[in-house]
Amino acid sequence: MLLEGWKQAVPPGGKNTPGTHSGSGVESRSGEGTARRHRRPEVDSAHHTTEGIAIDLASAINANLETVIVALAVVAAALVVLVVVLLRRTRDLGRRIFALTRGSDERSLEAILEAHLTRVHQVVRELDEVEARTAILERDLKRAFSRVGLVRYNPFEDTGGNQSFALALLDEHGDGFVMSSLHTRNQTRVYAKGVKGGRPDSAVSDEEAEALRAALAPAPTGPSA
Repeated sequence: MLLEGWKQAVPPGGKNTPGTHSGSGVESRSGEGTARRHRRPEVDSAHHTTEGIAIDLASAINANLETVIVALAVVAAALVVLVVVLLRRTRDLGRRIFALTRGSDERSLEAILEAHLTRVHQVVRELDEVEARTAILERDLKRAFSRVGLVRYNPFEDTGGNQSFALALLDEHGDGFVMSSLHTRNQTRVYAKGVKGGRPDSAVSDEEAEALRAALAPAPTGPSA
């Protein structure tokens, strides 16, 4: 009696009975089946869409097959021309590198360029030294006797030949001297007179004046006739 009263006192929210548990399992299985049936049409539609796109692409290619072949041929020809141009440029570059590295013991291009730059800097220094020396020489040459005038004559009737002469030696500024030599049978006399700016510091003879004019005359620039 007590056992039967206790079974009746169990509340409805208590432990599920075996019958109740089996019913809920059947309901869950039926729900999953329904969800699967709903998903299958979506997968089938996506598959059919992909197949449709592939079929359309294949049909488009087949319809324009000649155009595609011509386009591919043009692209291939352009690539061949580009390869030929690149080969020529590579060959020219190789020749230039060989010409640049010829006669050098260095193995790498960087070392060769460094050696060339070192030589260039050395040549620049040497050119600066040569330029400085040239400036000194030009300055000194302006003071050297670069203008010469010579006149030979015979001032005496009893001597044969033009043994006497007047010689003018001047620098670029016209400074120097004029020298005269008078030759006779018994003796030779030499006279010298200073010249400043092309003008003598004392009276000169006709021969000495002619020698000065010859020394002061500008040098011919064109070829001689």
